[in-house]
Amino acid sequence: MSDSDIPVRIEVVVLPRDMRRFDLVASFFRLRKQIFVDRMAWPLHHADGIEFEQYDTFDTAYVIAHRGGRAVGGARLKRTDHSFGAGKVVYSYMIRDAHLGLLPGMPRDLCHDEPPVDRRAWELTRFAALPVPGLAERILDVANRHLHELGASECLFLGPPAFLRMASRLGWTPRPLGDLVANDDGRFLAFSCAVRPAEAESHRPGPG
Repeated sequence: MSDSDIPVRIEVVVLPRDMRRFDLVASFFRLRKQIFVDRMAWPLHHADGIEFEQYDTFDTAYVIAHRGGRAVGGARLKRTDHSFGAGKVVYSYMIRDAHLGLLPGMPRDLCHDEPPVDRRAWELTRFAALPVPGLAERILDVANRHLHELGASECLFLGPPAFLRMASRLGWTPRPLGDLVANDDGRFLAFSCAVRPAEAESHRPGPG
């Protein structure tokens, strides 16, 4: 059986609750290295074939698409009211920390106003997917369903303009948080979407 014959499963791995499934997280780290470092040449920290950073902490949820345990896509979810670190720098989540000037190389003008610190607001970053038809949409649907089950009201995204257009096509209602900005890695836009009721997923417009 070839890899393409293995069905894609999408699982939400919540740390530290699901440490027994950390093999999936490690596979997602390897996929991130392949996509962001090897293919897109982003200057991200990596070691031993995986890409990870300070936001990959043990209070994180990962939406991971995989074939037989090998990640083919995924995303990282973090609650915006959590913080970590000690001393002079205390991190929270990527969009807010960039806005506060805590991330060298990241534009500070991602947002017009200070991003939220709210238990019902989450951030989705490190979105990655191999070119499998419908995979990106499925990952976002599972992420939305997970957030809805948690009682979340808002999800913040950081990505290229095409990411916002895809969110609109899938029935989300994206609201830009600031202007389009750029750095050495490309052009980025921070935007927010209201978490949709799960039943809305079956009525969203299809791709195209």
